[in-house]
Formats: sequence, structure tokens, C-alpha cells
Amino acid sequence: MVLAAGRGTRLGKLTRESPKGMLHAAGRPILEWIVRHLVSQGFDRIAMNLHYRPEAIRDHFGDGSAFDVGELRFFAEPELCGTAGGIRHAAGFLAADGAFLVQYGDVVTDQDLAQLVDGHRERSVLATLLIHHRPGSNSVIALDDEGCVTRFLERPTPEERSGIRSSWAFSGICVLEPEVLELIPEDRPSDLPRDVFTPLAAESAVHAQRLDGYRIAVDSPARLGQLRHAIAEGQCQISG
Repeated sequence: MVLAAGRGTRLGKLTRESPKGMLHAAGRPILEWIVRHLVSQGFDRIAMNLHYRPEAIRDHFGDGSAFDVGELRFFAEPELCGTAGGIRHAAGFLAADGAFLVQYGDVVTDQDLAQLVDGHRERSVLATLLIHHRPGSNSVIALDDEGCVTRFLERPTPEERSGIRSSWAFSGICVLEPEVLELIPEDRPSDLPRDVFTPLAAESAVHAQRLDGYRIAVDSPARLGQLRHAIAEGQCQISG
């Protein structure tokens, strides 16, 4: 599932008339780069949640066949449900094939996602997170020597942050078991980091894999410029 419902307010005037995912980098919308990479990694059933100017995304992707997507489903959110709530909304679609991948719709990467899924299936955990080094991030992840997430803190206080000597952060991509869907409330907005990862980490049900490819979250005009440069210079190598 690609989470594409956000408004992208931090991009200012760039998203005044366009959803964030339809901003262009090297001739393609951000969401198209994401979809093409997912297809190249073997994903042929894709869901997207939509909220702000959804018609722009629907019109571009259609039924997904032009991008070699076997099945593309859109899930409209009249009111934003949060990252976890959006997944719960698409539970019937996502749970059909067992473990499923979730990617934030502003995160572009050339990471080997098939390997991420394979690594998840080798372990008896409910969630596997792709993580990267980022001191001072909104999320702080503590790991043991085996890569098990021992603590997940979302927007920690300075006091909480000082208690964890870690610069690992959530990259916006994860693999989840269908059982996770039952942990997400249907009657209110909820978010993956705060409402899912934090309690699951306390139960030793979350594993992490480290980023070894290119990755950027396009959450500002400067980051959009960085993505355009990375694609032009071959730093981000997405096929398709």
C-alpha cells in the first residue's frame, strides 16, 4: 500500500493546486517513481489512499495497466484517517495475500524491497521496518544485537531521547502481517509509529532492516530538488 492521502503543506505553493505525490521529478510524478519501483520489485497488487485532489492521481494512473500493475485500488478518505487508519480502511484488499508492504507516498527509494519482504518472512514478527541513520529524527529506534526493535519512540521528549543512544529512524517503509490490521481502531484516526510500532516493540514483535540504497522523503521544496538531482545524476537507480 502506498500512503498518498497527505496534503503536503510543508511544500508550500507547490501543492496549492497539486497533491504532493504528483509533483514531478525528472519528468515523472513522485508517485510514478514509487509505483515503477514497486513493480520492478515484483509487487503487482497496489492500493493507494487518497484525500487531497484525488482526481489528479486517479486520472494519471487509471487502472494501473499502463504501469504494469496487475491490480490498482484507490481508497478515498473524505476525512484523513492517519497512516494506520488508512491501512485499516484497505484491510480487505491488503490481507488477501498474507504479509504486505506499506510505503509512505513521499518516500522515494531504490532499496531492494523484495529482500525486505523475504527478511520479514524469515522471522516470527508482526512488523519489519526499514530504518536509516538520522540523528534528531521524529522517531527514535533502539535495537538489540539481532536487529529486534526494543523501543520505538515517536516524537520523544528531550528526556526520553536522552535515555536512548541511537540514531536509527523509521524510513517510511515497512512489512506488516495481517494480524496488525486488527490492532488498528476503525472509529478514529491513528498512526503507525505512535499507535502500532510503539506497542508492538514493547512486545518484541518488531524487527528492523537497515537501509543500504538511496532514500529521500520529499517533504520540502529543497528535498524535491535533491530528488531531481539524485535521479539526474544516477544516485537513485529506479528501473522501469
